[in-house]
Amino acid sequence: MTETLVGAEALVRWRHPERGLISPAEFITVAEDCGLIVPLGEWVLRAACRQNRAWQRLGLPPIRMAVNLSAVQFLYRDLIDKIMSCLVECDMQADYLELEITEGILMRDTETATTLLRRLSEEGISIAVDDFGTGYSSMAYLKRFPVTKIKIDRAFVADLTKDRGDAAIVNAIIKLGHGLGLRVSAEGVETAEQMWHLRRQGCNELQGYYFGRPMPAEGLEQYLRMGKRDHTGSLAG
Repeated sequence: MTETLVGAEALVRWRHPERGLISPAEFITVAEDCGLIVPLGEWVLRAACRQNRAWQRLGLPPIRMAVNLSAVQFLYRDLIDKIMSCLVECDMQADYLELEITEGILMRDTETATTLLRRLSEEGISIAVDDFGTGYSSMAYLKRFPVTKIKIDRAFVADLTKDRGDAAIVNAIIKLGHGLGLRVSAEGVETAEQMWHLRRQGCNELQGYYFGRPMPAEGLEQYLRMGKRDHTGSLAG
C-alpha cells in the first residue's frame, strides 16, 4: 500500500456568531425539516467542486473530492441534472467527484436507488457507501448496487486493536469488499496501531485524525504545497 493523498471529504459547518462552529449533527435534521437541505446540499457540492478545480488550476496534483448526500437530496427529482450542471459550471471532470451515501438511504427505495446509482456510475462519478456496517442492508443488495467503495464506520475502528469482535468485523468487511471488487476505506483512524492493522488487512484507504484533523481549504492547500501528500484527508468548509 502506498502512502498517497487520494482525496478529501467536504464537511459543512455552521459558523454561529456566538457558538462558533456547529456540527452538522445539530442542524442537518432541522435543514431537512424546513426544506433547506436541498439548496444547502447544492451549495456544498458546488463549493467543493469549485475548490477542487481551483487546486487543479494551480498545478497541484488532482485529488478526488467526496461529498455527502442526505436522504432528501438523494431522492430529489433533479439530482442527476443538478450534479452534472455543477460539474459543467465548475469545469471539473466527473471522475474527481465521489458521492457518499449511507446504507439507510439506499434501503429506503432500492429500485430508485439502483437506477440513480447506475446513472451516476455511467457518468463516471464514484459512489461510496458511508458508515458501512451500521445499517441493515443485505449482501444481495450490496452486490446489486453499482457502488465503487465501502467505508468502514468509525465505531468498528475505535477499538479495533482492543476488541476481537471489532477486529473480526473490520477484517470481514475488508475481505467482503475486495471479494465484490470494491475499494475499502476505514474512517476514524486515530492511532498508529489502528493504521498498521488496517494496512496489514489490505484496507485501500485510511481516513482520520491520525493523518490530519478537518481543516479549511487554505489549510489543505498549504498541506499539498508542502508536499505532505501522504494520506486521505478531510476538508472542512
